[in-house]
Amino acid sequence: MALSNTQYNTLLRRYESKQLENQHIVMERILSVYEELPRLMEIDEMISSISVSQAKKLIDGDETALPNLHCQLQALTNEKKQLLREHGYPENYFEPPYTCADCKDTGYIGSQKCHCFTQAAIDLVYTQSNIRHILDMENFEHFSYDYYSDRQINPATGLSSLATAENAVRDCLDFVKTFDKEFRNLFFYGDTGIGKTYLSNCVAKALLDSGHSVIYFTASSLFHIFEKNAFGREHGTSGDYQNIFECDLLIIDDLGTELCNSFTVSQLFLCLNERILRRKSTIISTNLTLGQLAETYSERTFSRISSSYTMIKLFGSDIRLQKKLKRQSCQD
Repeated sequence: MALSNTQYNTLLRRYESKQLENQHIVMERILSVYEELPRLMEIDEMISSISVSQAKKLIDGDETALPNLHCQLQALTNEKKQLLREHGYPENYFEPPYTCADCKDTGYIGSQKCHCFTQAAIDLVYTQSNIRHILDMENFEHFSYDYYSDRQINPATGLSSLATAENAVRDCLDFVKTFDKEFRNLFFYGDTGIGKTYLSNCVAKALLDSGHSVIYFTASSLFHIFEKNAFGREHGTSGDYQNIFECDLLIIDDLGTELCNSFTVSQLFLCLNERILRRKSTIISTNLTLGQLAETYSERTFSRISSSYTMIKLFGSDIRLQKKLKRQSCQD
């Protein structure tokens, strides 16, 4: 992940701020519980005192000091946990509430950048904060089949809108489950407002939660990045451009809404082909039909997509319109 010195220092300051916040939270918890349960303070003081005294004995050659220390510390620790449980506190109440338990909010695991640092860099470079807010609501936990009808039948497949959506969700869950074992890509197509972007967001949320790097773009914003890189309109964009090819998952939303020309056609093929060669997964959503896709982006691009992507067609009534009508009926 290419970052300028300013961007890198910005991220480090955020991690330092989080660590200080964690320390403050822990200290407040300790002081509050000490006041409620004085015995806990006594236990912590005993742990400190015993550790010092046994360390001196160990230095003096007492070979029983270490096993005695372990035994005493275990007994005191068990008593401490029991006291916390009995008074409604979790056993780890005095541990910092890490945002990332893997690196303990340092951004690094040993000398290697943590996965959370990689995603934080993506969020900073591409201003992905908006998608983060959306993912709080648009995820598998909140997915609803209520807006898909079991009466609307697709004559081409014989499946209802509901059954088609159920199959799509299974495909998405399988995509997430096998993400680290099997290279796959997803292509959502169908009419406006039937859940294509929502399903993309569900996958994005699941993979972000499991420590993978995800970049989300509308098609127009993606091609804007390509344009800046190709024509050098902004200094230092080459690193940002490379991140598009290196992230674990790239999401291209609303393909076909951008201004299409020979440049966008060639850049789309380059992007998709390069990510396939690197075995980096991509999700595309579009309102275009497959015929329109081939006509707009060339048979070569269509062939690459159709041969390397799981094609998922959704159909049904516009969910946004259904929700709007539902809200209006509730107000009436």
